[in-house]
Amino acid sequence: MNTQFSRELAIFAGTVSLPDGVQRAAYLDQACSGDAELRQRVETLLKAHADAGTFLQAPAAPAAGREARFFETATLQTVTEKPGDKIGRYKLRETIGEGGCGVVYVAEQEEPVRRRVALKVIKPGMDSKSVIARFEAERQALAMMDHPNIARVLDAGSTETGRPYFVMELVRGVRITDYCDQNKLSTGQRLDLFILVCNAVQHAHQKGIIHRDLKPSNILVTVNDGVPVPKVIDFGIAKATEGRLTDLTVYTELHQFIGTPAYMSPEQAEMTSLDIDTRSDIYSLGVLLYELLTGRTPFDPKKLMEAGLDEIRRTIREVEPPRPSTRLSTLANGDLTTVAKARGSEAIKLVSLIRGDLDWIVMKALEKDRTRRYDTANGFAMDVKRFLGNEPVAARPPSTTYRFQKLVRRNKLAFAAATAVVCVLVVGIAVSTWQAFRATNAQQAALAAEATEKMQRRVAEAAQAAEKEQRLVAQQKQHEAEAERQRAEASERESQRLLYMANMNLAQ
Repeated sequence: MNTQFSRELAIFAGTVSLPDGVQRAAYLDQACSGDAELRQRVETLLKAHADAGTFLQAPAAPAAGREARFFETATLQTVTEKPGDKIGRYKLRETIGEGGCGVVYVAEQEEPVRRRVALKVIKPGMDSKSVIARFEAERQALAMMDHPNIARVLDAGSTETGRPYFVMELVRGVRITDYCDQNKLSTGQRLDLFILVCNAVQHAHQKGIIHRDLKPSNILVTVNDGVPVPKVIDFGIAKATEGRLTDLTVYTELHQFIGTPAYMSPEQAEMTSLDIDTRSDIYSLGVLLYELLTGRTPFDPKKLMEAGLDEIRRTIREVEPPRPSTRLSTLANGDLTTVAKARGSEAIKLVSLIRGDLDWIVMKALEKDRTRRYDTANGFAMDVKRFLGNEPVAARPPSTTYRFQKLVRRNKLAFAAATAVVCVLVVGIAVSTWQAFRATNAQQAALAAEATEKMQRRVAEAAQAAEKEQRLVAQQKQHEAEAERQRAEASERESQRLLYMANMNLAQ
């Protein structure tokens, strides 16, 4: 495919998915960057789309053939209805939307009850067999469903000129992402809304309908009695899984690019409509959850916008997007702060909250291999509920530590009470042990003191005995000395006597 034309198609795809002219003009200003010729060619595509086509639904023929088909315009009648006109029993009030083959009005039902409704009618000149079959397919898709989060079909009929129309519940709401940001819903509140969306998609799948274009502009939030209620709308490119709609159920030809690139599954990017199943919607729900959490889609819309169609398809099919927490971490500080404030949180806390289970949940839904995604929208919703309930999520590889952490978080009060009891027991045991230790020490000290006293008494007694022994020895020595003295004195006296006797003898 010609690179220049691929870029034109990419810009066209990004522009046509926007809901109103103001947003489309701003988008074109940014995308074309002052290139007047490029903008003129894209506007020609948009005109052809508004006149006779739908979003990138050209067959995958050679590039020249595709280009010719996109630039081809039809000579069609202009819309004849205007506010104030009546279609059946419905009085038209205002135009609220216009697609490739139909116009949507706010209308007032006048009988049997008075109420505001949305009325969609085929444009004049667009009532070909294939378009009518497609229109009927959308009506039947909506009519088969009865769910509080899906816009209901109320009536159907044909105009006086034979153009079919159907009447739906009027949904006066805002895009789910805008509602969440405007009301600064927390991550938990956003997840609650997302679960309701999953329930609606599950209902559609159970009825055999694949939406194929789930994105914020197709999920509007209304407020009933102060409670936000998301409504899934626009089943214009829905597909039946079991041939329940019409003979032209698969009304998009093989090899067509169906959906909005930023929310498109890899199998949709393959442009093989026969290979689309309900898991394609699971992928789109994953992109929606990614955006609700981070304020960004997995792939940068600006880069997608600048790429050609082939590069868009390659990116969707082959490039792994960053985890939501990683995407937040790489934002500029100002952008991250803005995202966090829109969720009533702080930057660090928001990244910490998303990192872990929510990363795993989102990335499971965004698996390139659809067999690795959640099997059902209900399974997706249940995993989100597990996260909100602090239960182990199915998307995350199991581990004993992880499950125990979840058990603790899930039973905070019980674990807090148990922890308090354990703490009391530990303190009690510690006090008892300390008291026992002190008592033991006191007893041991008393025994030691008694032993010391006994020892001291024995030492004193031994000292007294030694002293007594010493006194006895001293007394004995004294007695011996006295006896020796007395013997010496006696010997001296005897010597003197003998000397006296000798002297006396000599004197005679």
